[in-house]
Amino acid sequence: MSPKIIDINADLGEGFGCESEVMPFLSSCNIACGGHAGDDITMREAVLSAKQHRVKIGAHPSYPDKLNFGRKSMELPEKEFIDSIRNQIDRLHQIVQQSGSVLHHIKPHGALYNDVARRTPVAIRFLEAIEPYKNQSVLFVPNQSEIEKMALSLGFSICYEAFADRNYNEDYTLVLRQNPDAVLQNPIQISIHLMRMFDHKKLITINQKEIPIRAETFCFHTDFSESIRIIKEVNQILKTLGYAIGKL
Repeated sequence: MSPKIIDINADLGEGFGCESEVMPFLSSCNIACGGHAGDDITMREAVLSAKQHRVKIGAHPSYPDKLNFGRKSMELPEKEFIDSIRNQIDRLHQIVQQSGSVLHHIKPHGALYNDVARRTPVAIRFLEAIEPYKNQSVLFVPNQSEIEKMALSLGFSICYEAFADRNYNEDYTLVLRQNPDAVLQNPIQISIHLMRMFDHKKLITINQKEIPIRAETFCFHTDFSESIRIIKEVNQILKTLGYAIGKL
């Protein structure tokens, strides 16, 4: 029997130095491009590592706020917002082109990810910022979000994303990190969570309510000490159960 192919992605180039360890266990990656983290050196290193391991490369733009790691919403003038997002992606895209690779996708980071999901004006502004990439890159979006609806109405190509290592609320938002149960750290629990979303298109929320979800790529975070071990162990569990990490 052929294995079930799952697309696994992770946010990289964020200063944690884990790229070489985690890249073999991914099929997609989202590279910080200077908003919340990253510079030309870290972007180039991540791009070359992704190319070596045949991992699809994505841009991971953020509110321009390194101090708070892009985890706080910002109210920026429209032009400043659009210029910041576009410049971040352009900066990574240039490095990607120099490597002979392609920019497969775009995924906003942190507070920006949450804001485009829930606030229509921010979603529209973000789509305007990435319009030059509309016909060449896919946009990673959460199911049941404003950015999903706006992107589809404007003809963007989208890929539905869910988080393998995070708990959800009933409204499809992620449980805030202040909650001790926000981040899942048990590899068996994460594997069950992921397989339920992949196989059955179902999600068990933080309050144990089952809701439908659509997901085509699954994200792991790499910003805490146990994250690499967890990704490796989940990978092994999935392989044992007949799944394989592969291309969309």
